[in-house]
Amino acid sequence: MTSKMMPTTTRVIAVVPDARRRGSRLRARFTGRFVRRQLIGAAASLLFVLVVNFFLFRVINPHPERTLGRGRARTAEQLAEISHRLGLDQPLPMQFLTYLQQVFTGDLGVSFQYSRPVVELILERLGPTLLLVGSATVLSVLIGVWLGSRQAWRHRSRFDKNTSIFTIVVYSMPEWWLGLLLFMIFAVGIGPFAGVFPIGGLHSQGVDPWTWEGVADTIWHLVLPVVTLTVAYLAEYSIVMRSSMLDVRGQDYLQTARAKGLTDDQVLRRHAMPNAMLPMTTLIALDLAFAVGGAITVETVFSIPGLGLLTTEALRIPDLPLLQGSFLVFSVAVVLANLAANFIYALQDPRVRS
Repeated sequence: MTSKMMPTTTRVIAVVPDARRRGSRLRARFTGRFVRRQLIGAAASLLFVLVVNFFLFRVINPHPERTLGRGRARTAEQLAEISHRLGLDQPLPMQFLTYLQQVFTGDLGVSFQYSRPVVELILERLGPTLLLVGSATVLSVLIGVWLGSRQAWRHRSRFDKNTSIFTIVVYSMPEWWLGLLLFMIFAVGIGPFAGVFPIGGLHSQGVDPWTWEGVADTIWHLVLPVVTLTVAYLAEYSIVMRSSMLDVRGQDYLQTARAKGLTDDQVLRRHAMPNAMLPMTTLIALDLAFAVGGAITVETVFSIPGLGLLTTEALRIPDLPLLQGSFLVFSVAVVLANLAANFIYALQDPRVRS
């Protein structure tokens, strides 16, 4: 009996490593296929963005030379000279090929309005936008995630009801309206109450922003716009986090964690929040991408010299190269952030890769 069983046992032992190797190759193939699929999707999205970005503004204003020549060019010859200088007299397919060549060589053209390279203008305005919207995004994520998790963990309590009403009211407010309200109360002042914050801008006149006094002055200028964006953003994070936490609140593994003797706060931090954070990954990544674009309305209200205000100024002419460059930067940031979110999500939940 023993001699008959030996060959069978030997075959089983030999099969197990082969099965493990096949499983490893299968996971590697799924992972490679997942990465390739995501990269191809991102490349297709970027190509679509390039096409739309070029033709969109030419549909909005098919004759920008007339706007640019207003008050200066009175004859057809003068308008033709402006069109030739800006390359607008070429056929549309040739303009598109020129645009693609410039994009892939890092040349986004020269601004009609400022007569400066678009790349130079964007890089100059990128710092204030990242400082403003990046700070607001970080604060809103921290506060919103904490608030939403506490709301769901204390479901139907007074805390949950009161804070839910607050987040819904704040979420329904337009950013520009909230910014104007804070601006009138705390910057301009109402009645006997004088404004205590700066009216606008990023720095005071005559203050070097690279000194300690300048840093404090910059923070003081950013208080109202950062508070505006933080309050507007945290409502979104709080609502999504609360909904996600309610989904995992009654799972069996949380009961098992309590049975092991963990406190309620330990169960929340170690087991509930990591799983509830999965839907937040894409939301946080995309909001960080939108930080590159800036909050156009908030930057306009508080006169913050960022990409949002630059885009508003470019729309007035319209400044085609500057608008194309700005929207290209915004779109590329969103596509890359979505790509990064998909990879992070796949690391958090391996089922996504297959």
